[in-house]
Amino acid sequence: MDTKLPEKARLLKQLRKEHFNIPDFIYVSAGDFKSENFEALEVFLKNHRESFKVIARSEHPHEEFFKGGTFDSLETYADLAGIQYARKKIINLAQTAKQLTIKRQQKFNNAPEIDLADMGVIVMPFINGTSVMAKMIGDHWEFGYCRDRSHKVLREPYITNTPHDRNLIDLSEKIQQHLGHRCEIEYVVSEEGEIYVVQAKDISHIETLEQKESDRSIKLDGLRRVRIRRSHRERPVYVMDNKAFYLKVIGKCEDFILGKAGSRPAIDDILDIVRQYQADLEEFSLTHHRFCVLGLSIQEPEELYQIANHYLDDFPEHQPLLSKALHDNLYKIDYFLSESDTLIAKDKFRLNMCGHDAYGIDTVRNPLWSVYWYMDKHEMMVKEFRRLGFKTGDTIGIEIDADDKPVVYRL
Repeated sequence: MDTKLPEKARLLKQLRKEHFNIPDFIYVSAGDFKSENFEALEVFLKNHRESFKVIARSEHPHEEFFKGGTFDSLETYADLAGIQYARKKIINLAQTAKQLTIKRQQKFNNAPEIDLADMGVIVMPFINGTSVMAKMIGDHWEFGYCRDRSHKVLREPYITNTPHDRNLIDLSEKIQQHLGHRCEIEYVVSEEGEIYVVQAKDISHIETLEQKESDRSIKLDGLRRVRIRRSHRERPVYVMDNKAFYLKVIGKCEDFILGKAGSRPAIDDILDIVRQYQADLEEFSLTHHRFCVLGLSIQEPEELYQIANHYLDDFPEHQPLLSKALHDNLYKIDYFLSESDTLIAKDKFRLNMCGHDAYGIDTVRNPLWSVYWYMDKHEMMVKEFRRLGFKTGDTIGIEIDADDKPVVYRL
């Protein structure tokens, strides 16, 4: 066995030697990309152009120290340019959309520093089907289902102890027994029902043990969660009020336009509002391993964003700077929300629960919760949260009552 191979490629190679149903694959290292050593890749792609698509899976030498799903897998064209594009995109996502989650894992989980230039890829043929994630929890197997590509209307992800095919249990037991440690195994079940093993990850180091209400509480309308284990949760909370943020930007723009010489703010004073907001988001997420976001105002009406975005149109030397800052800020908010494991907001907003986010090994002790109130009650609920004085840094509790309704309170 080649111990120099990164974990994904090493375990797949090991399982293929034992005749498990592994799709044909090739590992292309960062060194191959640097030296343009693509002969083997070209041969592989020539043999798998029947569907015109392949899957390029991230494969960094230190990826095994990060939680599953940190780095991306992309569908791409079955040619050299497609693979080069996919690797570049995976690296770009790690530098942008995944930058915050990488920083948090380095702080809270002791993940190592990484050089993204060392990113390689595993290339596999594209298989149209359903993604299934298997792992042993305690003394039983559980299976998470997601991304059924054979149906136009996708189903919500779900977890079951009884898979659609009994062979998944037998196969998972054999794989774990062969590798000699607890694994999280990813399958793709084709439209014809054939089961392919596309990834196995060592999770033997991850602990999966099972884990005072205030008078000031609010009863909400519902809760979405894939994994149902407990009826109580406590989290530090970040109160997101983007309406107030945009009004603050607009106010500073107005001072810029109407202010007297000598007291007028500079463009940097306006941009500092955006920079400080983003710095606060990052600081909060790097201070608290697990946290909740209370969304009093996450996405404001389009006109409020547009007013802020175009307030300096009469100053063409400054307006592009503000527009870019506000546009980039939308993505920073998205990245921050994706790091929370609990979201309290109106029914329009919910955490995107798919793949590793829904049922990966990291959700066993900390499942994702989306707690919500109905949209027609939004103004009333915001006023009630303000009245009770919920603020960033508070610790909140969420209790699920007998009617499966969440009650939120400050500790």
